[in-house]
Amino acid sequence: MMLDTAADFDVRQYLRLETMPHFLCPGCGHGIALRALLWALHEIGIDRDRLAVFSGIGCAGRLSAYIDANTFHVTHGRPLAYATGFALARPDMHVVVISGDGDCLAIGGNHLIHACRRNLKMTCLMLNNEVYGMTGGQVSPTTSESMLTTTTPLGNAEPAFDACALATAAGAGFVGREVTHHVPRLKELIRQGLEHPGFAFIEVLSDCTEIFGRKNELGSSPEMILRQKSEIRPSAYRDTVDTPFRSTELRTGVLSRNERPEYGAAYREAAAAAAGAAAGRAGQR
Repeated sequence: MMLDTAADFDVRQYLRLETMPHFLCPGCGHGIALRALLWALHEIGIDRDRLAVFSGIGCAGRLSAYIDANTFHVTHGRPLAYATGFALARPDMHVVVISGDGDCLAIGGNHLIHACRRNLKMTCLMLNNEVYGMTGGQVSPTTSESMLTTTTPLGNAEPAFDACALATAAGAGFVGREVTHHVPRLKELIRQGLEHPGFAFIEVLSDCTEIFGRKNELGSSPEMILRQKSEIRPSAYRDTVDTPFRSTELRTGVLSRNERPEYGAAYREAAAAAAGAAAGRAGQR
């Protein structure tokens, strides 16, 4: 049954209410990202029976359990691998992957590269809170330089990974970035990713208020989310991908589009052609 997209959005109709209250810390940006995803799904009118959500390990990995749809909580770093097999087997389904920065870029980094390269129809949300929040607050590939974590007590000396640059270079069909402070913009970006006919990668800059924020004295939850607004200048938001920007600005919105054949459709077409050729050879015997 298709949803009435004209009706007011009520997040509760998309949640497994028996799983409430959720486990997220007060002020965690992951809950905001989940609401934006569900809002985008509502606007498009995706039937939850036709929705499959995969997630890995970590704080972001727990979000799929709250969604009242076909959900899969899989092993660390592997949600894109599981989702790839599922999307190939069930092209009739809408496939969404929710992953954290460690889950997606560290142990799962190779899967991300090849998901971008294949361009299979699915949408990957990488919730970037710069830390392994669930497992003890260790440094992650996206932890900003000089920031304190349990494994960088003197400050992180490594440069942070630019996940969107990686996804673009690897050939992802759609790449975007947004912050949890701008919920309507985040919802719209996710909607565009869901509607893209190929692999869509969206980085969501989220806040870890307890494990990361406290250790680095970043203030209260409201102060942390307001910092997103002050540190990302208004001119950094781009409606087009070719607008000039200063290197000191963090670009948000749609960062790149790559219109090319979707992997699943190309694979099925090749398989059908091979089957037809085999049938033709059999008929000539």
